Amino acid sequence: MSRKKDRPQKAGSSEKSSLTRRDFLKGAGVTVSGSMLVGSTIASAASPGPEAGFVGPGPVPVTLRVNGKVHKLNLEPRVTLLDALRDRLNITGSKKVCDRATCGACTVMMDRKPVYACTVLAIEAEGHNITTIEGLAADGKLTPVMEAFVKHDAQQCGFCTPGFVMACTAYLERDHNPTEEEISKNLGGNICRCGTYRGVRHAVLEAAGMKGGANGNM
Repeated sequence: MSRKKDRPQKAGSSEKSSLTRRDFLKGAGVTVSGSMLVGSTIASAASPGPEAGFVGPGPVPVTLRVNGKVHKLNLEPRVTLLDALRDRLNITGSKKVCDRATCGACTVMMDRKPVYACTVLAIEAEGHNITTIEGLAADGKLTPVMEAFVKHDAQQCGFCTPGFVMACTAYLERDHNPTEEEISKNLGGNICRCGTYRGVRHAVLEAAGMKGGANGNM
């Protein structure tokens, strides 16, 4: 009888892993971390620890606080925050474009920090305050960033505009007096296919001035 040769083991690996591919895929629904925008750098959002256990694969209760309102839903753990907002809550300002955290069109704020909603699971957003473009203009009054976007034509087709407004709003909350170079660096996580970057930079400078920043006086 022929005998199969044993495959060489990689250095440091055991003969048989205790984690099977099935185990990995089963747990992926709750352990995949969302992505958080920090300027042009992507940082991992906190994911549930081992003590959280596994849920799913069927729908489970998920409570989301969006724009100050509480929504109780039943969602599969794999559902992203973006899909929950658009498909279940009819909050459609955040756009689904690349669906892989590269364009920024889906940007929302989670606890006032900008995140890509397409890579944050809805179940991960529980216990956090989610703000979308619909939640910025109280009583229909435009925010300084929105007014500046209109004034400086910082949009063309408008598809990427909500994500840019959210990213700019979050950025100005942590930097009240940015330079044009700093703006370009910190908004590198959002893409405008129409190329209105100059208008966006001027809009951020204008909005910073409206909020008290010296660089906004143009």
